[in-house]
Amino acid sequence: MWYNGIYLKRQVRHMGVTLTIREDLVKRLEALSRNVHQSKSSLASQAIEDFLTVQEWHVQAIKEGIESADKGDVVDHEEALAELKKWGKSAS
Repeated sequence: MWYNGIYLKRQVRHMGVTLTIREDLVKRLEALSRNVHQSKSSLASQAIEDFLTVQEWHVQAIKEGIESADKGDVVDHEEALAELKKWGKSAS
């Protein structure tokens, strides 16, 4: 990791994992690795971390929505359409 022009080595526990990846994705990963001068492993690890972050957020948002619905904290369809119209969105 670079910080103010100084490379700082992070202490990270690594775990080996074997993945099966489609050939087209491998080619894209190899090309990106060359272009950004980062290892394929580093890029794949970052991609997995980004994916997990989004998926964890999504699962949590769904759980919160279900909890709200269970408590009756919902709006009816007409109210939702009226709100969307305020945003300038087409709703049908």
